[in-house]
Amino acid sequence: MKECRHVAIIMDGNGRWAKAQGKPRTAGHLVGSDNVRTIAIAADEMGIEYLTLYAFSTENWKRSNDEVNYIMNLPAVFFRKYMKEFLDRGFRMNILGELDALPSSTRKVLEDAMEESRNNTGLNLNICMNYGSQREILLAAKKYAKDVLEGKADLNLDEEGFEQYLMTDGFPPVDLLIRTSGEQRISNYLLWQIAYAELEFVQESWPEFTPDVLKRCLDEFTHRDRRFGGVKNV
Repeated sequence: MKECRHVAIIMDGNGRWAKAQGKPRTAGHLVGSDNVRTIAIAADEMGIEYLTLYAFSTENWKRSNDEVNYIMNLPAVFFRKYMKEFLDRGFRMNILGELDALPSSTRKVLEDAMEESRNNTGLNLNICMNYGSQREILLAAKKYAKDVLEGKADLNLDEEGFEQYLMTDGFPPVDLLIRTSGEQRISNYLLWQIAYAELEFVQESWPEFTPDVLKRCLDEFTHRDRRFGGVKNV
């Protein structure tokens, strides 16, 4: 069985799911946040070591103020409900993104979650907040350029060395990228990290994404022929 250490998910369809239920979009975000707990536990039990979830992108600020404000308040609700359980399970929280641009109350909740769990050695539950991959790569390039100017780095940089400047420093590459809700695009997510990832686009919206659907995706992953640019031996 192929090893799948790192799964990334674009959690799409919360608003459309809620609308189909005759509910406001915010109701979909609440159900979707609860589903993070369900899928994180399932992923851990399936042997996944890193689960990276796209919660809020740099482009999501374009949404209505009411929706953005609701999403910014969700981390406090989420961690109040589930942080103790995550700590008991040994989960380590990693928040990826430009946190300085978030409301101070949101940022504190996220930073507290990282601090509380930093010594844990179980599932790495990575939540991307105010994250955009092009921006991440640009910021990494600026950090590298600064190190060169300050004499801390030279120009003999390879791919492995550049990864140290990314927000995912220390993480393995993404093995499997899943997008929910039937959309088939990457949406500026982990562009460097998914260079050789397998891609799965499922019809279920994020609130409908169950552990059984995750297992289905992992089963499909095991049947993929991962060549990493090489040629299959016949």
